Amino acid sequence: MASSNPTSKIPPNGPEPAPGTLLVADHWSDFELLDCGDGLKKERWGEVILVRPDPQAIWPPENADWKPWDAFYHRSSRGGGRWEFARSLPEHWVIRRGPLAFRVRPTGFKHTGLFPEQAVNWDWFSALIRGAGRPVSVLNLFGYTGGATIAAAAAGASVCHVDAAKGMVAWCRDNATESGLADAPIRTIVDDCLKFVEREARRERRYDAVIMDPPSFGRGRQGEVWQIESHLWPLLQACRGLLSDRPLFFLINAYTAGLSPVILANLLRRLLGNLPGAVSWGEVGLPATRSGLVLPCGIFARWQAG
Repeated sequence: MASSNPTSKIPPNGPEPAPGTLLVADHWSDFELLDCGDGLKKERWGEVILVRPDPQAIWPPENADWKPWDAFYHRSSRGGGRWEFARSLPEHWVIRRGPLAFRVRPTGFKHTGLFPEQAVNWDWFSALIRGAGRPVSVLNLFGYTGGATIAAAAAGASVCHVDAAKGMVAWCRDNATESGLADAPIRTIVDDCLKFVEREARRERRYDAVIMDPPSFGRGRQGEVWQIESHLWPLLQACRGLLSDRPLFFLINAYTAGLSPVILANLLRRLLGNLPGAVSWGEVGLPATRSGLVLPCGIFARWQAG
């Protein structure tokens, strides 16, 4: 998988990255990847230090002693795991990135409710929204706790946020409130993404942009099974029918192990090849402070109107 210099910085309003680029999310103050290696990563979330598993970090860490830490996630050989706490932590706390604010907390399956590497995508589409010179409507599927939703709304878009998990949608609303966007045009929906898109098509609703972060495998609120290999293309086709006459962008993120970003790019080319625009793809990552290495965190493909 080709990549550019991993330490290169893509400015938020800079040119579209070349295909195969590794985008590094290094414009954070409240978050920091301190070290990574031996299948673990040590992060600072505000004033809280967490150590969590990461299967990508197979190299030796800069410092084999992970202390000090406030919470350490121990993975179980039977699946799942548990947090060990060195001190009592609040139920949640808030970290910020510019005007955006997010509630974070250690969840049952090692996550915190935020993927900070996605900030590079937030910067990209926020610049497009601000530069559009017109109202922009965005559909965010598999929206999780709303990082992309909050960023798009802060840039001036109206956003429809969809996720099958009621708790994640409620978390998105909390993040909107923390960011001063409680009254912003954000529509939050608890639903299976494909079923929702099909209903929106029947309602003849249209969107100028689509963001999606599909899981490898998942279940909807009524037990619907999702598998990315067999269900992503039908979802993309359904979303194609929701695009307005002046679409602005289409973004797919993925964390599926072994899936190449070229696959996502090929899907977008098949889907949007008759529209004037360009497709790019690559990886997103986080820089480790101690070693200077970059931890790869996911893949993306983008279509941008030409």
